Amino acid sequence: MKPSALASEKILIIKHGAFGDIVQADGVLRDIRAQHPHAEATLLTTPPFRKLMSRCPHIDHIITDARPPFWNIGEWLTLASKLRVERFTHVYDLQKSDRSDLYRKLFFRSTTWNGRKPGYQPPSAIAGYITQLTDAGIRATHSDRPDVSWMADDMSPLLATEGVRKPYIALIPGCSAKHPQKRWPYYAELAQALIGRGYDVVTAPGPDEIELSKSIPGHTLLGPNGFLNWFELAGVLKEACFVVGNDTGPSHVASCLSKPGLALFGPHTSASRTGICRGEFKAIEVANLADLEVQTVLDAVLSRIPAQEKSV
Repeated sequence: MKPSALASEKILIIKHGAFGDIVQADGVLRDIRAQHPHAEATLLTTPPFRKLMSRCPHIDHIITDARPPFWNIGEWLTLASKLRVERFTHVYDLQKSDRSDLYRKLFFRSTTWNGRKPGYQPPSAIAGYITQLTDAGIRATHSDRPDVSWMADDMSPLLATEGVRKPYIALIPGCSAKHPQKRWPYYAELAQALIGRGYDVVTAPGPDEIELSKSIPGHTLLGPNGFLNWFELAGVLKEACFVVGNDTGPSHVASCLSKPGLALFGPHTSASRTGICRGEFKAIEVANLADLEVQTVLDAVLSRIPAQEKSV
């Protein structure tokens, strides 16, 4: 809901990243908007997420924050000017970092602030959001049920051009290059087994995952820039009958699109901690991803796909 021209409330929501965290915060943003239906709602986020969140229906304006180093006085003054001129009446700090807490002390001393609760360690990000909103007197109706269908472009033309048949299964074999330990190494074998049972398999790699995806049987979906953007990726995932992925942002998108799916976790963190399991999106957790057998994942996928789709 867009604010009226006479809106007296101006709220700021701080969420710098990362991608999966921002996607999961959709329900929180919706609950904050419901609490302030006539306010101007501004999101403070990092430059990579400006385009993504400009489409979010719960946000009216975006201010980008490059998170300047402390010695860059010029950038700090610019940020201070951007924030102070808006005269926000409420700030919701969803980042709850040392940096955002410093912003509170520097820029928002007289503004109603809702943020980090000293000493509180939530079991998951979503649980932390719910506690945060509840403490602020806000009903957390949607916080644990994010819905990012607003992200999804219609990808029917690309799917038709690439000859992808429904029902298809989307695989997410990559993740951040900084965390190779999150990658299950047997997606090629899984893809071959699924194709052998009559399913089309698609991958939609990020820029550093293209070579990896080309080694996996099935359809590798690429865009004009060599990879699909967030909206195109969400469109591909939305039309999949099932999604299998690592602990990575696109898997969170699938979960927040209410897709049936499966996330594969090694020892780096727990699925409950990430909050990725919701609805029909589940997880397999093992001590070592290299020891997770293809047959185990295949059986988990086939047991979750409706019988009429198995007959394809």
